[in-house]
Amino acid sequence: MFSSKCFNTSLLVVAMLASPLLQAQVDATQAARLGQDLTPLGAQKAGNAAGTIPAWDGGLAQRNDALDPAGGYRDPYAADKPLFTITAANAEEYRDKLSPGQLALLKRYPNSRKMEVYPTHRSASYSDAVYAMVKENALNAKLIEDGNGVADTRNATPFPIPSSGLELVWNHLMRYRGEGVKRYYAGAQPQLNGDYQLNKVMEVAMFNQDVSDYGKANGNVLLYYRQSILAPARKAGQETLVHEPINQVKNPRLAWSYNTGQRRVRRMPNYAYDNPSSDGMATNDNGDMFSGSPDRYDWQLVGKQEMYVPYNNYRFAAKSNKYSDIIKPGHVNADLPRYELHRVWHVRGVLKAGVRHVYKQRDLYLDEDSYQILVSDHYDNRDTLWRVGEAFSINYYDQPLVWSAGIGLYDLISGRYTIGTLTNEEVPYDFNIALQPSDFTPAKLRQDGVR
Repeated sequence: MFSSKCFNTSLLVVAMLASPLLQAQVDATQAARLGQDLTPLGAQKAGNAAGTIPAWDGGLAQRNDALDPAGGYRDPYAADKPLFTITAANAEEYRDKLSPGQLALLKRYPNSRKMEVYPTHRSASYSDAVYAMVKENALNAKLIEDGNGVADTRNATPFPIPSSGLELVWNHLMRYRGEGVKRYYAGAQPQLNGDYQLNKVMEVAMFNQDVSDYGKANGNVLLYYRQSILAPARKAGQETLVHEPINQVKNPRLAWSYNTGQRRVRRMPNYAYDNPSSDGMATNDNGDMFSGSPDRYDWQLVGKQEMYVPYNNYRFAAKSNKYSDIIKPGHVNADLPRYELHRVWHVRGVLKAGVRHVYKQRDLYLDEDSYQILVSDHYDNRDTLWRVGEAFSINYYDQPLVWSAGIGLYDLISGRYTIGTLTNEEVPYDFNIALQPSDFTPAKLRQDGVR
C-alpha cells in the first residue's frame, strides 16, 4: 500500500500492485503520454505543488564541450548555493524526506556527517534515439518466466510506465548507459581511523543491444564485462570476465578469472548474489547499487515519494579533488556531495521463503527521471538496518546519459565503508570504444593476460 507520504501517481499503479508479474505492455493511449504529461522515460513532467521540484524541461542539452579532460565534467550548477544543511541535530525535521538509512548515518556520525541541500535541477536527459527505443519498449516489453526475464525489449528502460516493483528493478538493470564503455576508476575500504589502500581497475563493458529474443545468438546476454586490476601491486594483472544474462535462473551468470601466478583462466562458480566483494564490505549484487538477478526477492512497489538524494554531483566528481580529499573515516568527505529534492520510486525487496541471502530486506530508491538507484537500505536476517548505499550521480551530458561518479556503501554496525568507481585522478570514461562479443571470451582473456 502507499504511505500517506507517497504520491498516487496513476490508477494503473494501484490496480497492478497485487499482480506484479502481469504483462507490462501498455496500450497506445498510455504510451502516447510519453513526452506529453510524462517525460520520454515515464517520469511526471510537472513539478510539485510547493515549487521545490521544477517541471522537467528536457534536462541538460547535449554538449560536445561538456567534458574538460583536465578538470572533468563542467558543473552547470556551480553557481548554486546550499539552501540548508541537514545534520543529526535537525534531521527529525526532514524525516519524511529521508530514508531510514540516511537518518541512521546522520545519527551515527553526529559531528561529521551532513547533507548539504541545493536547488533541484531535473538534469536527466538522453538522446532522441534512446527515447524512441523506450517508447517502443512501452508497447512491447513484458516480464516472462516468473519475472526472471524480459522479452521484446531493447537495452534501455523496458517499462517507462511501471506497474510493479519488479518492473522498476528491471528499469534500473537495463537503464541506458551507452553501447559500450571503457573506464578507469579507484576505490577503497577505509579502516576506522581512515587509513586505506587504494584499489585501481580498468573495466570494459559492452551492453548488448539486441536482447529482444532469447532465440537469437547472444539473445539472453545483457552485457559483457571485463575487469583488470591495476593496483595494489600484489593483485595487479588479475582479470575477471563476465557474461551477464538477462535471465540468470535460466542461464546462470558466467564468470572466469585469470590469475597471474598460475597463468591460467578458471571458471568462477559463485560470482553472484551475496558472494562477498570489496574485501567483505559488500556483496556481489551490491555492484552498481544493485546488479545481477532479482529472483531471490519479492519486490514490492511501496510508492513514489519526495526525497533528498545525491544528485548533480559534479563538484564531488571534479578532478581537482584527490582521493585523499574524498576518503575520510566513517564516510566520504561530507563537504563534497550535493543533495537535491527529487521524486523517487521506493521499491522494497523481501527475501523469499527458503532462499538464502545475507540481506533479508533491501529498500531501493530510484530516480524517477533515470531509474538510477540513488539510495539503498539493507537489513540483515535479524531485521537490523545494516548497510546504506549512495550513488553520486551526474549526467554525462556529452553523451547524454545518467550514471554514478562514485558509489559508497556504509556499514552502520562496523563503522567502516567501501567507496568505488571514483574517477577523480583517472582518465575520463571512453563511451566511443568499439567492442564486439569476441572481445569477451576466455581465450581472449588468456591471450591478454599479463605474464
